[in-house]
Amino acid sequence: MKKITSILSLCLLLVGIYSCNTQTGMPVAQTSLPRIDQMPAVPQPLKIINWKNKTLQFDSLVFNFENRAPYGPLIWLDSSARNFDQVTYGIYTVIGDVRQGPKNNNGEFHEALTSLNSLLSAGLMGIDKTSQHGFNYVKMAQNYFNSGTKWNIVMNNTNPAVAMAGGGYGRDWWYDVYPNVLYYGVAALFPKVENTTFIQRSIADQFCKADSVLKGNYNYSYFDYAQMKGIVNNVPKQQDAAGGHAWVLYSAYCKFGDERYLNSAKSATEALLNQKESRFYEILLPFGAYTAARLNAEQGTNYDVTKLLNWTFDGCQDKDGRYGWGVIADKWGDYDVSGLQGSITDGGGYGFFMNSVAMAWPLVPMVKYEPQYAKTIGKYMLNAVNASRLFYPDQVDNVHQWLPELKDLTNGIIGYEGIRKFDDYNNPALKGITPVSIGDGPKWVKGQPKESMFSLYSTSIVGVFGAIVNTTDVDGILALDCNATDFYGENKYPVYLYYNPYPEAKTVTCTSAVSIDLFDLVSKKYFSKGGSGNISISIPAGEAVLLVELPAGTQLKAEGSKVKAGKVVIAYK
Repeated sequence: MKKITSILSLCLLLVGIYSCNTQTGMPVAQTSLPRIDQMPAVPQPLKIINWKNKTLQFDSLVFNFENRAPYGPLIWLDSSARNFDQVTYGIYTVIGDVRQGPKNNNGEFHEALTSLNSLLSAGLMGIDKTSQHGFNYVKMAQNYFNSGTKWNIVMNNTNPAVAMAGGGYGRDWWYDVYPNVLYYGVAALFPKVENTTFIQRSIADQFCKADSVLKGNYNYSYFDYAQMKGIVNNVPKQQDAAGGHAWVLYSAYCKFGDERYLNSAKSATEALLNQKESRFYEILLPFGAYTAARLNAEQGTNYDVTKLLNWTFDGCQDKDGRYGWGVIADKWGDYDVSGLQGSITDGGGYGFFMNSVAMAWPLVPMVKYEPQYAKTIGKYMLNAVNASRLFYPDQVDNVHQWLPELKDLTNGIIGYEGIRKFDDYNNPALKGITPVSIGDGPKWVKGQPKESMFSLYSTSIVGVFGAIVNTTDVDGILALDCNATDFYGENKYPVYLYYNPYPEAKTVTCTSAVSIDLFDLVSKKYFSKGGSGNISISIPAGEAVLLVELPAGTQLKAEGSKVKAGKVVIAYK
């Protein structure tokens, strides 16, 4: 009896250690991606900023009609009542954008990417944008749903004709698809706003019709959703628009249960996979990877997620596409910049703020459905989160940014659009300086002020990192919330990804006010049972754990390749 008691005592002491915990299912072998293998284990210099604070500060600054900063308010009201008979609002794309504001183009030129990104970020932080300062911003943003054009989807402008006349972009497919991804994200956070269901249905129906017309051929610069036909113009063909279609359509299926949307989501995913090489254009390919992984898990398909991930990170190598567009894996001067998304080739490399943050939206929740990527996505995220601070002027010394004399104007809240490896061809004074934080605003139209270097359009997505990224008591080990941006998933139980980049085991602490069990979706073992308060988690050297937080005593059972907690599937294979 004494011997048995000793063994039981030892098991209780080994909280967070594998050996005394029950295993449910087979461990998941990890899949590496060559591009991420090139990234450093611990990027240098290592500094993880407080992304939650950055998000809250951005919302407070931007949605302030009484802003007394030298550049004035960053938001204005648009009374043109385009598409819906209501007042909407605009947010400047960059500080001081001369194309925009209440006095230019009747106040109609503003971008859904900025507005919807901002709503998404705020919603992820728990800010109620349906009732803030007397405005329902979510309802007001519905004016981006373009009924006037007969496209009947959310577009980047309330009136595309005004935007193009005012110096906006011409037809460019990702600009037409991504606002609908954003709208579905915002709708998941604020589902009870009038007209939301109608708009979501309309978007899904239009994307469904488009996919049936395209029949697997997405070789177009954009698609006219009124005429239902693909068009080629001077913009490269954007086959990865299929990834955006797939994500929206599967989200619509999860919301409405309409089999048409499921079938079209599969069709769009197959169109994406049927490409001969990467056709990564801007931002949509990672959403296709997530959708493929989730279809595999929930619908029993067998899509090649590794192919889509390698296409994303390695980038487009086809001269007929957006050559060189992928994810950077490099050290520029004294700074590791791996994980930034943008051009691998332009001037030696050019990473973009919005793209770098937005990639976390689909890729972090993806690991719940395909835990084989937990380690590689954990490593990628550590690099991306670390490098992305360099977009903020308060996080970069004066030597490595374009406009240090005005950096205090932003209070560290609005970032530069990009980071270049070199920029001495635009500014000879920067010869030999690498990297350089920079914005594109001053290049767009004549008369743009210098402060248009600082980009609201780019910074507005910051809440994705704000919601996902949590630090721990060990520098370099993050607790990544895998549910935060899994908008139409069954997120009954919290799931966190921890990656240990160090060559030795590390112990981190998680905190719970109630008694919980911690089950790892990678090893299929418990790390803790019945713990509360401060719970120690031992993570093996160079490995990742994907921990589900279950109410203490929850019974798990294996059913085929799935593991269930009660009736809820928590692991798929």
